[in-house]
Amino acid sequence: MTATVEGPDFIALQVTDVPAAAAFFERHLGLRRAPVSPPGAVVFATAPIPFAVREPLAGTDLSADSVPGLGVALWLRTDDAHRLHAQLVDAGVEVAGPVRDTPFGPAFTLTGPEGYRLTVHGARRD
Repeated sequence: MTATVEGPDFIALQVTDVPAAAAFFERHLGLRRAPVSPPGAVVFATAPIPFAVREPLAGTDLSADSVPGLGVALWLRTDDAHRLHAQLVDAGVEVAGPVRDTPFGPAFTLTGPEGYRLTVHGARRD
């Protein structure tokens, strides 16, 4: 029998300022911390896949003049994309344009901690 991968099981963004990144996700996106996090990381109580911000792994250089995670698409789900978009704009968070219709529901992209581009989508309304 061949071993296979079932899908993503854990997602973490490597950042240089873990407390600031964790505060961004708590303050602006409403994530809550999991009861336990390993040293150098903050794990959030997200489902079905745990999400964290963590110190860079050995050999990772985040000081380069580029966009962190370029080429990786991280989509987060919300119950109301339009309301969250308005909240983020009001809070001064960099949002790349208005909410747009996608096959996955209304969506928009924002710039998160340390320049990560994050896409947020709401439920489709069929």
